[in-house]
Amino acid sequence: MLWDDFLNSLHHDWRGDGTADDRLDNSEWLNQWVNAHRLIVDQSPSPEELESLKRLRSFLHRMVQAFVDHQSPSPEDLVALNNIMGKGAVIRQLSSKDGSYELSYAPVERHWKQIEAEIAASFARLLTEGEASRIRICDNPSCLWVYYDDTRNRSKRYCDDKMCGNLMKVRRFRARKKAESGLPAEER
Repeated sequence: MLWDDFLNSLHHDWRGDGTADDRLDNSEWLNQWVNAHRLIVDQSPSPEELESLKRLRSFLHRMVQAFVDHQSPSPEDLVALNNIMGKGAVIRQLSSKDGSYELSYAPVERHWKQIEAEIAASFARLLTEGEASRIRICDNPSCLWVYYDDTRNRSKRYCDDKMCGNLMKVRRFRARKKAESGLPAEER
């Protein structure tokens, strides 16, 4: 989804070395991301536009954290989200294929405010068509990846069970063994 890929552009090293990489600062990554999501923009973001993207990311992350904490966004947050979406006009287009109809939205402009509006609309679509209670932040404190839990029982704790899930199991095992032995893990 557009909104969570955007939020995860602030990439933390999931193994726990403490490093973070802001991929919005990497023009090659940003171009690939724009193309992967079929977004259209005429030029790379200016420093001001880049800062605006980072503010949007922080704002959406704060809203995600509220949902993770089982809270609703404030009325002010909804107004702010609507204002962001309002800066990206669209043309509605109805198409027909094999007897079914689809309504699509084509962006009018090719600037970064339009991209921000598309990101905000992607998040708003999740809130209206999905289930906000399925929004998660990876339980690995070194990772913090944002994702949508699409499992049947809604119990997914890690962005990837094979990576973060296994890493956290190993950490719990080592901590338990260390506590049982009373020795630091390095001395055993």
